[in-house]
Amino acid sequence: MTDHEHQSPASFWEARYRESGKAWSGRANAALVREAGGLAPGRALDLGSGEGGDALWLASRGWDVTAVDISPTALERGRAAADSAGFGDRVSWVEADLATWVPDNEFDLVSAHFLHSPVELPREAILRRAASAVAPSGVLLIVGHGAFPPWSTHRHEGPPLPEPDEVLARLELPMSEWTVLTSAMVDRDAVSPAGETVVMTDAVLTLRRTVSA
Repeated sequence: MTDHEHQSPASFWEARYRESGKAWSGRANAALVREAGGLAPGRALDLGSGEGGDALWLASRGWDVTAVDISPTALERGRAAADSAGFGDRVSWVEADLATWVPDNEFDLVSAHFLHSPVELPREAILRRAASAVAPSGVLLIVGHGAFPPWSTHRHEGPPLPEPDEVLARLELPMSEWTVLTSAMVDRDAVSPAGETVVMTDAVLTLRRTVSA
């Protein structure tokens, strides 16, 4: 058993951000840009926002964003970046554990990117709550790894990562109320910590809610 398996999610993720200096590039995820780039701005919910790259991109395009993450260090970096970019008034930063946090509003876009964790994370329950927060005519975007990054140091035991159709089935949605916009495995270029360009595959599921729950 590795050391991180003894840690709570809050302590694991806070330590990861605090010790990394800056964990991510600050750029928006490619799937978000592709899937949400043509949407009219409204209210967006960014689940597992990290240092805020997606939230800032959305804010720059006119969205009012609620960004939720478990790490106060990640949120503070996102807040500082938003303030520096002039979008501080468009992003609300919420420190919360997605395992128990429940959205208290409806959103025109709910985005969940790479909710994978080496410590406990009830992903399916989180994604079902995410779906319940989508407003009528709103969009749910779920993006996962098709395979873990080759440079990952965590053990990845258990079943393979789910493909988009599997994610959709596990959501247990009444499909008379939803339309599938994208369900695909999508390749993209990524840069490893060593600076090498590698091809990563994302499992992308995009749904539009057609009627109210």
